[in-house]
Amino acid sequence: MRISLFSAALVAALVGYGSTIALLLAAAQAVGATPEQTGSWIFAICLAKAAGSAFLSFRSRMPIVLAWSTPGAALVAASQGLSMAEAVAAFVFAGLLIALTGALRPLGRMIAALPDAVAAAMLAGVLLPFCLAVPGHAAALPALILPVVAVFLGVRLVSPAQAVLAALATGLILSFALPGAAALPDLAFALPRLTFIAPDFDIGALIGLGLPLYLVTMASQNLPGFAVLRAAGYTPPVRPALVVTGGLSALTALAGAHTISMAAITAAICLGEDVHPDRAQRWKVGLVYAGIWLALGLLGPVILTLIGAMPAALVATIAGLALIAPFLGAASSAFAAPETRFAAGTTLIVTASGVAVFGIGAAFWGLIAGLVVHGLERAKRRR
Repeated sequence: MRISLFSAALVAALVGYGSTIALLLAAAQAVGATPEQTGSWIFAICLAKAAGSAFLSFRSRMPIVLAWSTPGAALVAASQGLSMAEAVAAFVFAGLLIALTGALRPLGRMIAALPDAVAAAMLAGVLLPFCLAVPGHAAALPALILPVVAVFLGVRLVSPAQAVLAALATGLILSFALPGAAALPDLAFALPRLTFIAPDFDIGALIGLGLPLYLVTMASQNLPGFAVLRAAGYTPPVRPALVVTGGLSALTALAGAHTISMAAITAAICLGEDVHPDRAQRWKVGLVYAGIWLALGLLGPVILTLIGAMPAALVATIAGLALIAPFLGAASSAFAAPETRFAAGTTLIVTASGVAVFGIGAAFWGLIAGLVVHGLERAKRRR
């Protein structure tokens, strides 16, 4: 097997893990996950990505690599007042909706009818508060945060995909090198464990978190992931991929994991001719990618111990830096078309406000507000 298959898969996996692991920890903290539940969350989602990537790549003979839903993790991290059991129910609900979208054509057509600008604005509104928090952290801990930001900006000029990973590495070094920042923890290898978490099907959590989680995963992860495959000359197995990723998401949600999805940015790393000159053999990178994610899942306790010892402000900063590019992409899509700009702006403002009504989070109300404005403006244009 070509060494390029291993190198491409390794880079893609490390970029995907290192650039957003801090965000997953923030999401776990937001819903009150215990250390055992957080470890189970990370291990379960790594297993889901490994199993799904290997199965879909082998079945379709295409290089299909999966990711965890980064916007989904941001949505969870922005939620307020939810318990881990309620979050798990929302994860199960979102996973089942994704699977049903692949199994039932009418549901897929309904999602396709959702205005792109409103969906993108909802995502931008979820991500914006994380990005806005970075300057405050830098002002509070300049000696620790500013070098991390500088490394991020410098590496981004050369390799945007590696910028957050470099910032995370810099943060780890500075955390244990600067006096009074953090103490190096005792590292002992232990196998991770899956913890069953009984879901609490609260209607407010299902509507306020589960439904927006489904929508942002479909709009900002799955659809771009299929587009990347098409751009590389493949015909993506849309329906099987949705059934597999949705089914795995619903199953691993019971161990605390949120949704998995098609990868977009990291997928591009695994699709080029430098991976394998024979397109018919390029699917094997999905098997290598799966093996690396399995290894990352097994190393989870060590990695989480190191990151957990870092100052909370530093972890939040790295999460914010990781979300700048997704925020800009979402905002650009939201405001690209003049006729939907006001609806998109309404969605973004309501979502970013963080307001919760009837126990339902701001992402849902932002979506409703945007759809109402969009419907009114569309009716006016028709008249």
